[in-house]
Amino acid sequence: MSTRSLSKSRLDIPALLAWLIVALVIVGLFSPIFRPDFGVMDVPRLSLCLVILAIAAVRYELGFMRNRFGDLMLGFVTAFAAWLLIGTVSNHPGDAALGFWALTAAAWASAWLFVERLASWKNSSKSAARLINLAIPALFGITLLALWQIVVTGAGVPKVLLPAPSEIWLRLIGSVPTLWADFRQTFLKAVLAGYAIGCGSAFLTAVLVDRVPFLRRGLLPIGNLVSALPIIGVAPIMVMWFGFDWPSKAAVVIIMTFFPMLVNTVAGLSASDTMQRDLMRTYASGYWHTLVKLRLPMAMPFIFNALKINSTLALIGAIVAEFFGTPTVGMGFRISTEVGRMNVDMVWAEIAVAAVAGSLFYGLIALLERAVTFWHPSVRGR
Repeated sequence: MSTRSLSKSRLDIPALLAWLIVALVIVGLFSPIFRPDFGVMDVPRLSLCLVILAIAAVRYELGFMRNRFGDLMLGFVTAFAAWLLIGTVSNHPGDAALGFWALTAAAWASAWLFVERLASWKNSSKSAARLINLAIPALFGITLLALWQIVVTGAGVPKVLLPAPSEIWLRLIGSVPTLWADFRQTFLKAVLAGYAIGCGSAFLTAVLVDRVPFLRRGLLPIGNLVSALPIIGVAPIMVMWFGFDWPSKAAVVIIMTFFPMLVNTVAGLSASDTMQRDLMRTYASGYWHTLVKLRLPMAMPFIFNALKINSTLALIGAIVAEFFGTPTVGMGFRISTEVGRMNVDMVWAEIAVAAVAGSLFYGLIALLERAVTFWHPSVRGR
């Protein structure tokens, strides 16, 4: 089959999205928007905006303004439509009907089409391409939050089941001192201390295992056994051993991060091939000189892989460990307490803080990885 016939047989996702938007807008405009029959004329700005949205989507298929300016106009109209949808449904919570959900689906398809067009921009400069790579996941996350707000408000979901993002945001900005105290107790004390001790001790143990073959056969199976221990069973024991404060949570983090770091480092130290090690021997290099000049640099991708995995495991371990005994502060303590009080918005606020902290921690390690392993093909290719 020729290349031309293959390109014709491929699915044209943007064109399908454009006509899907038109169909959904038609359904939305000719169906009841809310359960009480307010009629479509009760929301003229929303109707007008969605009609413009359909026209902006169709112009892609017709070839009109198929350029970056047209794509940006589509994004602006989509954002305005989502804003109107959120504002409209806030006045009629729990009363959304078929027409409203069709218009919501049209706005979602338009956001998808905008991201598709944004990803297809060609011949961008290096800085513009980097900005686009950051904008696409950001737009995806904003779209999910907007859909969350619309669906929860329009369907009238009870707050105890799932609060809207606006309610979580209000709780966030209204509970900054409490959230900061919990973050400091859990992340700045337990997570960072346990992460540093667990990863550092595992790295030194991996070098020792590599140096002494007996430890490879005896220590790795024991490490595998320790990694299989359930955190629910380990956390109460650590609380009994180290007390209710953050050291017991750091001990849980050490247990969770030790084995991934050990296994990845041992595998990385074996990444250099025989020819490279023979070359070092021709230079009269000993074990430690070969380790520093050859084997550790070759192991860096494996080590950073373990560091990134442990960045999320450490936070999860510290939060779960706080369920089994802690002072009256901490992210895990707050989550378990506020769930019992049915303050679900505070629970989600803690989850949001944990998610942001874990993402930033992971991103910091990823940036450090790019700086250290700049020579690696996976980094050069970016």
